[in-house]
Amino acid sequence: MGTGPFAVPSFDALRVAKVGTSSHSILAVVTRPQPPVKSRSGPPPSPVRSWAESHGLPILDPPNINTEDAVAELRALNPDLLVVCDYGQILKPAALEVARLGGINLHGSLLPKYRGAAPVQWAMLCGESVTGVSVIHMTPRLDGGPVLNKRSSPIRDDETAGELEERLAQLGVDATLEAVTQVASWDGVSSLGAPQNAAEATKAPRLRKSAAEIDWNRTARQIDCHVRGMQPWPVAFTHLPVSPDKPPVRLAIKRIRTLNQSVEQRRPGQVVATPQDVARGLVIATADQLVEIVCLQPAGKREMSGEEFLRGNKLADGVCCVKK
Repeated sequence: MGTGPFAVPSFDALRVAKVGTSSHSILAVVTRPQPPVKSRSGPPPSPVRSWAESHGLPILDPPNINTEDAVAELRALNPDLLVVCDYGQILKPAALEVARLGGINLHGSLLPKYRGAAPVQWAMLCGESVTGVSVIHMTPRLDGGPVLNKRSSPIRDDETAGELEERLAQLGVDATLEAVTQVASWDGVSSLGAPQNAAEATKAPRLRKSAAEIDWNRTARQIDCHVRGMQPWPVAFTHLPVSPDKPPVRLAIKRIRTLNQSVEQRRPGQVVATPQDVARGLVIATADQLVEIVCLQPAGKREMSGEEFLRGNKLADGVCCVKK
């Protein structure tokens, strides 16, 4: 059961792997329904759907996996185990109970930290230096089941959330295969996995576009984490006045560089446009240091460097980013 790209490496490993000395088969791939067509070309299929179709695997896509009809369809397959990752729906007890061994879930964090829909992004947004993946034996509580195993990895200083997610998806392959082996020998009665400490749990809710706006009152380190954590979606942004007779321009901020230079008397969000700084690029003050905008994209235009943006927009020293 899955929809997004995070699931594909582990699902494909299950397709070709063996548990112990015996092989197993994928009875069906359950994914979210295709969204309504809004253009001639239609929406692209989900990564899991595309993968399943490319290997001729049966696909189920109920709008709600917990309805009586959907549960009956699952039960008719007589599965031993449900393997869930990046699916987008929470399974209730009736759905979990159709499989003899219940379900396991590959999650993109070191649980109990960052339970929810966007664990990879929130680990980066919160400035974590290490994250990883966890495989749990599922319960009806969101990401709250006992942990079967974990894998950890440092977060690189220069990677985006999208790049980190790709690495963690690969890290999850061995963790998933190991969990399948663990569950395959389970007697269905004894305890399985390590209980999570609920007191240490943190949340990772789905991101919203509005959350991507940069708060220049934060430190340079926090803003750097914000910019990287908001990629590839919804992308960090700010609004910058470029002309007194025009509304502020919305700038998508793709990459920044901390200059390790004190802001002195500058207010957070102010553009530093003295001659020596303009030659360096678009420089903005944060709460503690100056940062250079290395890559940006004005609304309706292509990506460009901060220096290139300044060549077409002569900004006055001290002009300040604004919130709308």
